[in-house]
Amino acid sequence: MKIVVLDGNTANPGDLSWSGFEKYGQLTVYGVTDSSNPREVIERIGDAEIVINNKTLMMKDVLNACPSVKYIGMLSTGYNAVDWEEAARLNIPVTNVPGYGTMTVAQHAMALLLEVTNRVGHHNEAVKGGRWETSSDFCFWDYPLMELDGKTMGIIGYGSIGQALGRMAQAFGMKLIVNSRHPKPEWNTDTCRYGTLDEIYAEADVISLHCPLHAGNEGMINRESISKMKDGVILINSARGGLVVEQDLADALNSGKIYAAAVDTLRSEPVEANNPLVNAKNCIITPHNAWAARESRRRIIEMAEDNLRAFLEGAPRNVVNGVGAR
Repeated sequence: MKIVVLDGNTANPGDLSWSGFEKYGQLTVYGVTDSSNPREVIERIGDAEIVINNKTLMMKDVLNACPSVKYIGMLSTGYNAVDWEEAARLNIPVTNVPGYGTMTVAQHAMALLLEVTNRVGHHNEAVKGGRWETSSDFCFWDYPLMELDGKTMGIIGYGSIGQALGRMAQAFGMKLIVNSRHPKPEWNTDTCRYGTLDEIYAEADVISLHCPLHAGNEGMINRESISKMKDGVILINSARGGLVVEQDLADALNSGKIYAAAVDTLRSEPVEANNPLVNAKNCIITPHNAWAARESRRRIIEMAEDNLRAFLEGAPRNVVNGVGAR
């Protein structure tokens, strides 16, 4: 059996092993495959029965040009890189790896918030640039420093990542207002309560987004919703860039309505030079790497291996398009 990994560099740039796949067949690993060139995708798949994929586009034309494919395993939770409906029509199961990065992404969201409140990176550069040694004071800072204790965090999307972040925020003395499509009574405690979006906008000092992107919430952070927020609010987005109207956020940052934003995802990635957030005031941008801790990437590969094993044993799991699922 032939197995091909189309774009292995993202999950494994060389610090992990693909050996777990080798026991199931002849393995070929490509670091990057050019999605804009379907011919390259088709040639690299060749006559492989198993395709392991992350972000390489496998649309209808590619799937129909590769009749040998019997299984597609994603190295991600998202699976929009594959035409999963066409794969279902062709009786090809598509599997994903959910939940691999819960603590990693929550930790990154907290790191973004702490960078806004403490500006550790900025002040480190200031010291190394000689600004402390020329300061007249023995203590030096040029950004307002902020304490989180007693402040309120609004978490929009209170799944596993949102809950993990909530525990971290509570450890810093913050209170929570949380919003989810499926609220649970046990969320209401002395330091946490369920609230509507409007309540979060009106009361939260920090708003962190952890909801999936869908047609009903695309662009939910926009001029109108921002107008409902407290003056000086901090916005964190480590979910999906499409949740935010970026020009509206940039305008709010530049006017001071929003004190700071820290985002790990943008509408178009990699970032475009004319993205309005790049030059907006008090905006921190990380390059969609909240998920990428080595421990998290190892879990991706191990879960993808387990998914393949389950498929070969006739009991596929984590199937996203219904083919063969039990």
